[in-house]
Amino acid sequence: MNPVMCVVGARPNFIKMAPILRAMAAHQPPVPEVLVHTGQHYGSAMSERLFTALGLPRPDENLEVGSGNHAVQTAEVMRRFDPLVETYQPACVLVVGDVNSTLACSLVASKRGVPVVHVESGLRSCDRSMPEEINRILTDQISDRLYTTERSAEINLRREGIAQDRIVFAGNVMIDSVVFGRASARSAQATLQQFHANVNLLDEPPGYGVVTLHRPSNVDEPQTLRALLGVLAEVAQRLPLVFAMHPRTRASIERFGLADVLDSPRVVLLPPQDYLEMLGLMAQARVVLTDSGGLQEETTALGVPCLTLRDNTERPITVLEGTNTLVGTDRDAILGAVQDVLQGRGKQGRIPECWDGHAAQRIVSDLYQWLQSR
Repeated sequence: MNPVMCVVGARPNFIKMAPILRAMAAHQPPVPEVLVHTGQHYGSAMSERLFTALGLPRPDENLEVGSGNHAVQTAEVMRRFDPLVETYQPACVLVVGDVNSTLACSLVASKRGVPVVHVESGLRSCDRSMPEEINRILTDQISDRLYTTERSAEINLRREGIAQDRIVFAGNVMIDSVVFGRASARSAQATLQQFHANVNLLDEPPGYGVVTLHRPSNVDEPQTLRALLGVLAEVAQRLPLVFAMHPRTRASIERFGLADVLDSPRVVLLPPQDYLEMLGLMAQARVVLTDSGGLQEETTALGVPCLTLRDNTERPITVLEGTNTLVGTDRDAILGAVQDVLQGRGKQGRIPECWDGHAAQRIVSDLYQWLQSR
């Protein structure tokens, strides 16, 4: 069998690909693979630490694409990825998630007649102002095998004209990584000590909350960002916050002169955290406030209430069955939801179907049989 060419580009891809590669190695017979890192996630130190934490092998190829606007980044990934498809002649190209690398590599493979396999298919926010939504829709349309994480994803795909026999419900590989990494997750206390932060905030009732923000709709407009930071400052009066700040958010705060809005001893500002550190912070938190899709899933797996600072989500099962609540950017909704958590009324939820730590095994077993039958 020719190798399966597996593509990672940004942090969420690493988390999703790690269990798939482990399952390929454990399959009998093993499934040959080539790992391509597009370099879309251009923080090399963080990439290295992620590979170590997740048990990922070093990539066979690194395209080192780096930053750029959506058009430039997508085009550059395509330009550099195309010769690799010619060289390796893969049995298929396997992509995960919804970043620019996902779409770019899928387009190259499709135009070369190489089957495209998409893990995490069918998720829809129904908000086409999100670049990720465009990546999801287009990738699914040109994929030959589509693995879904929740049943509603299949409904979305069928509505978009994708044949039933191309779709396989397999569960969520993101949760495979949570199960794999939880025992090794770093304690919140150790993480704060590393950055010489006030560890005592974690030990006092009512605990602490975790914050991440990075969506352009939340951090690129000064009025929206100022309002959100103001609400977080109010939340911190009731519940200390640990804010793992994305570089995009930090740059916006500096550009708009908003640093004083969150200047509080009850807000701990940290740089972006590695996977095991972030997992440990979330596992011990009373609540997570975020606009991240992945954190919506991880908090559901951890049983931690999640307040999503968006008006929509491409992961509706985290709201319907999990611990997630959509609060948007409305001050009263956010403060009310935090108060519910503090009064013991935060969502408990349940673990969705097939979020059991074995999704990658199901994917690889089906993928092997499908490739053999072609």
